[in-house]
Amino acid sequence: MSDRLIIRQASAADLPAIDAIIERCVMGWDLPPRVKRLSLESYRYRPEDLAHLDLIVAEVTDGPIAGVAALEPANPRDLPVGQHGLLLHGLYVDPDRQRQGIGQTLLAQAMERVRRRHADGLLVKAQADANPFFASQGFSRLPVEDPARDYPHRWWKPLRPGNRP
Repeated sequence: MSDRLIIRQASAADLPAIDAIIERCVMGWDLPPRVKRLSLESYRYRPEDLAHLDLIVAEVTDGPIAGVAALEPANPRDLPVGQHGLLLHGLYVDPDRQRQGIGQTLLAQAMERVRRRHADGLLVKAQADANPFFASQGFSRLPVEDPARDYPHRWWKPLRPGNRP
């Protein structure tokens, strides 16, 4: 990637740009148009989300926000037994900037936050289209033990390699 990225904490002023990226991403997912349209609102972030989410942005030097990652403490029920971790609530990279290392950079920042919080790893509940990306980044797919409760595309990346499910 030729542009330099700046990783920083998001502010309320960033939310319109963040939500525009999310909309572009969601509209590109392999889902029926009606499903995308109806679900889009639930993916947007609001100022009150900044109080409980760790929302970080990747910004191109002298340019726009190119990606965003949102983290929060994971529900222990969703994690491998005996582990505690953070949930990657969302990872979105502007479609025009994908495949340039921005998602990898944001994931590295997420893992740094896992380390700083003395957590065991990072949990992702991925959209199906993103499964190959998380597999390529060293995440392990968690089994669906209870179809009524378990999200089907859960991924876990331990902070330390020997800390696997």
